[in-house]
Amino acid sequence: MAELKSDIDPGSESFRANAELMQAGVDEYRQVEQGVVERANAKAPRYIERGLLPPRERLSRLLDPGRPFLELSTLCGYMQDQDTDGSFAGGSVIAGIGYIEGTRCGVMVDDYLTKGGIMTTFGGKKRTRMHLICLKEKLPMVTLAQSGGGNLTTAGDIFGESGNMFANQCRLSAAGVPQITVVHGSATAGGAYQPGLSDYIVMIRQQSTVYLAGPPLLKAATGEIATDEEIGGAEMHASVAGTADYLAEDDADGIRIAREIVRKLGWNEGAGVPCHTENAYREPLYPAEDLLGIVPADPKTPYDVREIVARLADGSDFLGFKDEFDLGTVCGHFEIKGRRCGLIGNNGPITARGAAKAGQFIQLCEQSGTPILFLHNTTGFIVGTEAEQGGIIKHGSKLIQAVTNSTIPKISIVVGGSYGAGNYAMCGRGMEPRFMFAWPRSVVSVMGPAQAGQVMRQVWAAQMQRAGGVDEAQLDVMEGEVKAAMEKTSHALANTARVWDDGIIDPRDTREVLAFVLAVCAEGDARSVNTNTFGIARF
Repeated sequence: MAELKSDIDPGSESFRANAELMQAGVDEYRQVEQGVVERANAKAPRYIERGLLPPRERLSRLLDPGRPFLELSTLCGYMQDQDTDGSFAGGSVIAGIGYIEGTRCGVMVDDYLTKGGIMTTFGGKKRTRMHLICLKEKLPMVTLAQSGGGNLTTAGDIFGESGNMFANQCRLSAAGVPQITVVHGSATAGGAYQPGLSDYIVMIRQQSTVYLAGPPLLKAATGEIATDEEIGGAEMHASVAGTADYLAEDDADGIRIAREIVRKLGWNEGAGVPCHTENAYREPLYPAEDLLGIVPADPKTPYDVREIVARLADGSDFLGFKDEFDLGTVCGHFEIKGRRCGLIGNNGPITARGAAKAGQFIQLCEQSGTPILFLHNTTGFIVGTEAEQGGIIKHGSKLIQAVTNSTIPKISIVVGGSYGAGNYAMCGRGMEPRFMFAWPRSVVSVMGPAQAGQVMRQVWAAQMQRAGGVDEAQLDVMEGEVKAAMEKTSHALANTARVWDDGIIDPRDTREVLAFVLAVCAEGDARSVNTNTFGIARF
């Protein structure tokens, strides 16, 4: 046993100040999430009168009661594009991973109570991310569809890439990963292909419509006059066109059928899913509540990442790797709810020795099939004459190669700052970790706002000097503008809004979230699927 001993004092003034600031960050993003839910709930009564279930009620009926559901990218699109008040947060779709009939599944529910469920730029990225998660982790994909289609005011900006979502559906089917869609409302034009490309389609009598052109467009284009039911109704698709595989009587019945389909898949039978007993572990020696106060309010104040690990690891047991070789990069082995895990964390910038140490550790984890957790808090690779002569570029490049090319599950959490190429070395979004989350008040940026302002000030000063004179007052203004722009786009809310991670999490939930996604990765890697060349086709 190598139990970590904590040196922090939860009763100290500095700890309480850190915790209060982190709690404020938690409250901030929770308020944005709650605001979206409250606005949707205010619209729900008139739809309930028409016999429609609200989106989150549909989700509740779909999922197994009492089992965990990990909702992802809840703030995607927040204050981006046309979202001026935060009401578009979430991208008009509820997405995550949960249990249906005992089977872990990817789930997407169109939030038709938020802007009609229309497809936004970042909502599309969120959907694409869910497809990729299901493809990698071999999770059946269940969609409860009722969307207003694409946002026509921004469609011109994304149309060229929008086919990627349909391509991913094709890839899922060909990879042997089932897709089930319940059409709760209308699916028109391009939106009709979302259910069309699913492997199982459930439609609802006198409620669902699926067509390439609705009655108004049909009349305008061809002069033909037809009703919704004749060209796209559920009964027509079930009995004539053969597009629908199951016909439901109402929302609840459609969801019941979807659950039945998942049960009939037998997805867990003979799948080689590793046996794991989540009772065979000890809880950490220190409370999760402490996680609020560990990261200093001042990013320049150092702390030991092991203090976080002590509150995540089973029994606070952590076996450090090359502890004496480099102090700025921390590597080692631990368990989370009985699941083996490696750690790479930061206690400062990444040095040449730290990069070499982490690169070796990744290879060892690859050899033993051990997943790695990256806890980001670094200003990046160290700079300076000594660092350059010590080969920081070559050592850093080898670390980035190891991070990128290793095949073991990699999970990233940005707990503090993650700057420049240090973000790449710590398995940032561009390196495609299996899952990536952020703590409130975390930062991801090419460099610190103050440093960016100073760099640009020097550039502009040189330009002014060549032009005949330096205006310090103007430089002050220009430097301040650069700093403000960087701060606006680098904080946690801005990063998660652009789907640079899978969501902001409360630090106190970190252990539960990690245990959940480690299990997802273990099942995905162990499961065999029956692939085919073109995906399942309707004939």
